[in-house]
Amino acid sequence: MADKLIIFDTTLRDGEQSPGASMTREEKIRIAKQLERMKVDVIEAGFAAASQGDFESIRAIAGIIKESTVCSLSRANDRDIARAAEALAPAERKRIHTFIATSALHMEKKLRMTPDQVFEQAKQAVRYARTFTDDVEFSPEDGSRSDMDFLCRVIEAVIKEGATTINFADTVGYGVPELYGTMLRTLRERVPNSDKAIWSVHCHNDLGMAVANSLAGVMIGGARQVECTINGLGERAGNTALEEIVMALRTRRDYFNFDIAIDATQIVSTSKLVSQITGFAVQPNKAVVGANAFAHASGIHQDGVLKARDTYEIMRAEDVGWAANKIVLGKLSGRNAFKQRLEELGISLDSEAEVNAAFGRFKELADRKSEIFDEDIMALVSDEQQSHQKEFYEFVSLSQHSETGEKPVAKVVFSMDGKESACTSNGNGPVDAIVNAIESKVASGAELLLFSVNAITTGTESQGEVTMRLSKAGRIVNGVGSDLDIVVASAKAYLSALNKLHSKLERLNPQL
Repeated sequence: MADKLIIFDTTLRDGEQSPGASMTREEKIRIAKQLERMKVDVIEAGFAAASQGDFESIRAIAGIIKESTVCSLSRANDRDIARAAEALAPAERKRIHTFIATSALHMEKKLRMTPDQVFEQAKQAVRYARTFTDDVEFSPEDGSRSDMDFLCRVIEAVIKEGATTINFADTVGYGVPELYGTMLRTLRERVPNSDKAIWSVHCHNDLGMAVANSLAGVMIGGARQVECTINGLGERAGNTALEEIVMALRTRRDYFNFDIAIDATQIVSTSKLVSQITGFAVQPNKAVVGANAFAHASGIHQDGVLKARDTYEIMRAEDVGWAANKIVLGKLSGRNAFKQRLEELGISLDSEAEVNAAFGRFKELADRKSEIFDEDIMALVSDEQQSHQKEFYEFVSLSQHSETGEKPVAKVVFSMDGKESACTSNGNGPVDAIVNAIESKVASGAELLLFSVNAITTGTESQGEVTMRLSKAGRIVNGVGSDLDIVVASAKAYLSALNKLHSKLERLNPQL
């Protein structure tokens, strides 16, 4: 019989630590529901002690998710653990994930603790976490650069205290597949009670080897849980990509021979949802979920695929959900058809009033655009949810004029804390004019780090999705806006980013 491999998704925690990828409570709930729909085993919903917003998001997710285990990260101290337990209280299945650094470099330079102090704190943390739940995960942060003897000592002790999962973290992406897998196997061989816990891998992609290291940890090291994120989202170069792990296991089952619960047909829709919410576009040549993942430009390849699909395709596009991205609705579609499509996309609105409002936006869009795609629906629902949050800055209207040889001029009407304001300015282009107009009233002093435009669907009728990344006083935020007019989408994106800067929620970013 094949072994079961646990898929642990940390998009809502580690993925959110990408600069600018911070999500609202409602956005996190949408992603959590989609992860459950995809049948992820464990959803790490956040870090409860990081902020009140993170705490409330975890608590909301814990009350909604029924099939997946809901997890919260915590540092190895009583305050963090108690906060995690409180956030997870409504969950049917819950896990506390506690960690402390074990490498000499981290202990000396970051923690300023001796190895003996770290040893005692690790034990105490697991012991305390077990008073709240029987499902406790422990991670030695920077494990792949830690001393083997010290690691064995700490891990043996925390298993004795009741840790049920041991996560071997390659925190800085330092690992090399054979060495990382062998180190994990050595740990399991040397720790006397290693069979009392499930072993997990958590790899970062700094050297582009996160997926390879994770699979080596499974095949060589004996891990039976993989920690990953949608689209490989995460700090620095990101984390192990869930979609790549899942399809590697599925496509090469002849080699790996593991059972996983994931519904792979939900991969593409989940990828698009995470990309749309965070503003982190998926590169076209990204494995499995990139737009070109199943495209064939070479004449030889095209000829081969037409004759026999498996000549150049090792996976079927429909197996990961690409076939689901078809035109589904038009302006003659009724409310029930729209509501059913929301359910099929894993989108759940809180009330009939919200469904009606979203349907109204859909009808407006259908009058302007003849063919409505799933991505259009996801974008308009996101806009509807943002409008319901009563943000400090809200877009009202825009007019702009530009012609060859003349400086573009834009007039933007938006509200600040409920009070409408109109402003006009020119610029080097229409988007520059919009930003200058808004800044003439807001005076945020933020620096624009990124301006990105992507077509949500195909064709010239496609909505444009604009991402604006702003930086101010060390904070980096992303704003996303969508509209058939990319100039309007730009204004929405800029105001969205300003709203995130306006939020005073502070975050702590522990790194695993």
